[in-house]
Amino acid sequence: MTVLRSTPLRSTVLLSTPLLLTSFAVSCGGDRSRSPTCGMAQLIGPSLIQDQLRMLPYVLSEAPRGLPGSLPARVAGTAQLSTVTITSAGGRLAMTYQGQNFPPFPTETTVYALLVVDDSSQRAEGVLLYEGQRPPKTYPELGSVTGSSRTIPLYGVRVDWASVSNPRCPLLGPPAATTPPPSR
Repeated sequence: MTVLRSTPLRSTVLLSTPLLLTSFAVSCGGDRSRSPTCGMAQLIGPSLIQDQLRMLPYVLSEAPRGLPGSLPARVAGTAQLSTVTITSAGGRLAMTYQGQNFPPFPTETTVYALLVVDDSSQRAEGVLLYEGQRPPKTYPELGSVTGSSRTIPLYGVRVDWASVSNPRCPLLGPPAATTPPPSR
């Protein structure tokens, strides 16, 4: 039978191993929003939503009713989540972007916003801002989004939200809490 003698090095390794394993487990099970999978989801989701805009039946011709006073917003391709405040002016939506990364130097054809609505629940999920070719002039504008003293057009699109946003790393933040109907 071999007996291992306790040396200072062995004692240090044996005492620090549980700490290292615990640290590793916590880091792997922690904030998933910084994982490669979530990074890919943050890039692919906005692209899928933008593609949906090419199918006319999914383009909104008017703003949905019952919008809250604010919604989550994100510039497509960035990690920072912001918000937009919503008002209505003359039947059009007027949104104000509340964040630091409003797209710089919008030109007449390169920056626009999309109000994203879940096709199954008709619930507005949020607003995505894109830097790229705007939809054709024949598409209905629902209003505008203003940020950093610039204003861009707002369009709307219906999507199957479950297929474009991963629940483990949601595209526009965690789902809003729903209030259950009153009991009778």
